[in-house]
Amino acid sequence: MTRKQIQIETVGEAYLELLADRGVDYLFANSGTDFAPIIEPMCKPGARFPQPITVPHENVAVSMAHGYYMVSGRPQAVMLHVSVGTANGVCAVMNAARAQVPVLFTAGRTPVTETGLTGARDVPIHWPQEMFDQAGMLRELVKWDYELRNEHQLEAVVDRALNMAMSEPRGPIYLSLPREVIAKAADTFEYDSPSRHKDASAPFPDPSTIREAARMIAAAKFPLIITNSAGRDAEAVTHLAALAERFAIPVTQKWARTFNLSTDHPMHLGFEPGPFLEKADLVLVLECDVPWVPSYQAPSRSCPVIHMGADPLFARYPMRSHQCDLAITGVLRGSLPALLDALTDIEEEMAADVAQRRDRVAAMRQQQREAWAQSIERAGSQDVIHPVWISHCLEQVKGADAIILKEGAMVLEPLSFSRPHTYFHGHAAGGLGWALGAGLGAKLACPDKLVVNVIGDGSYMFGCPVAAHSVGHQYGIPTLTIIINNGMWGAVRQSTASVFPDGHASRTGNEPLVALDGTPNLERVVEASGGYGQRVDKPGDLLGALQRAVHAVMNEGRQAVVNVITQPPQATFAGSEIKKP
Repeated sequence: MTRKQIQIETVGEAYLELLADRGVDYLFANSGTDFAPIIEPMCKPGARFPQPITVPHENVAVSMAHGYYMVSGRPQAVMLHVSVGTANGVCAVMNAARAQVPVLFTAGRTPVTETGLTGARDVPIHWPQEMFDQAGMLRELVKWDYELRNEHQLEAVVDRALNMAMSEPRGPIYLSLPREVIAKAADTFEYDSPSRHKDASAPFPDPSTIREAARMIAAAKFPLIITNSAGRDAEAVTHLAALAERFAIPVTQKWARTFNLSTDHPMHLGFEPGPFLEKADLVLVLECDVPWVPSYQAPSRSCPVIHMGADPLFARYPMRSHQCDLAITGVLRGSLPALLDALTDIEEEMAADVAQRRDRVAAMRQQQREAWAQSIERAGSQDVIHPVWISHCLEQVKGADAIILKEGAMVLEPLSFSRPHTYFHGHAAGGLGWALGAGLGAKLACPDKLVVNVIGDGSYMFGCPVAAHSVGHQYGIPTLTIIINNGMWGAVRQSTASVFPDGHASRTGNEPLVALDGTPNLERVVEASGGYGQRVDKPGDLLGALQRAVHAVMNEGRQAVVNVITQPPQATFAGSEIKKP
């Protein structure tokens, strides 16, 4: 085992050196008076530390770490300014928590001492900024929180933070760093390199439950798989494809948050399980927190339901009561191969049902794709731009390697995806403003790929575009943002119509607190940071605008925003046709 010793001047310098040793590439930071012990060592010649990225808003900073991990698999560090910075980052932390994304989320701690120590309080704001329990505002969302007490525990604290973040199910942690502690003078720092605190192995399934699941599937005529996040692990995608193909089990994706299955896979049955749920006589739920909305639709009472995932019951959710006849704890890269092997042992007795099901799914798939094509054709013939047409045009320009981030009314059906980690929808909890920062993080991790944020007009403003585009310009991180601009909070309108379908709001169509009539020319914001912006309001102009935007990003190294003026959200692409919600 290698014990490493380095010469340092402060504990803050040791902290940065340790982060770099543990594989942290970047420190996304929004600084304040607590950062002096971090900034000082970064100015020291020859020091080793993660590359600092100055981010003018906390939501963007945390989202950048989120996006970087999504495509790289390596957790990154964020540091924000004491209590107030933490408060601004909480929304993005909730997004990371629900997406099971590990983020080393840190913040300074207002100095505790008033005199006597290096780093003690020296400006008036240090009194009103202090809180009794700074971590309390996000303790429900993080897997672990702690405050660094002294230099002697530095290595143990950092390693435990990373271990907790990377253990399944993964998620963010919170570490506060008091200014006096990290400002303390020190001469040397010793630590193990590599770390002797390894991450816990992932949970694998109990063999008896796998055999039980195989027997349940074998007894079904029309089993159905529902997932939204199986593709967090690229290895799981391969196993899901093999299982679905070999045993002709159709796969649907409810609120897909990752790429889970190639769209050209013969068992891919789209992004809405509703049309098939009533036909299913067994449902296999894979890494999916909301496979259906019980108040609208659920499997029949006689239909067995199996949930499988690292945390199949989603223990961190206060309430979730979807039917569950068998819950299998285990990461999918272990559970799916085991299930495939168990089914192979009884494959002969299933042969006739599998053959019939294969033909049945092929017919369903053909009918579904024909309906999708008709919907695209109708959308293209309209005078106003429908979200279906936006996705159709995006399909023409994105290529197979592009990384698409969804934070708006983007329709998935016209798009083709064939490779893992090329699609993400990361604000499961509704913490708007995720995509702009996450897109920057994804582009930072994959600089040669086209990264496209498809985002609503409201979400674009939540994403702090001035801050996000400033970072993109300063660090040369060009992304393409497509704004689906319907001039309102579309989800709010749809929710009101759903709760009160025959109410006053539905009859008048003029709801308060919904319209965004004062929205500025959003395509102009990126121009302030040297980017390319264009507004489009006619279907025939959209493809050319996207082609020019892609050229600006990939050939000129400039950020681009295409502000697409769409019709109000009176129709959505659900199942296999455009229909009113």
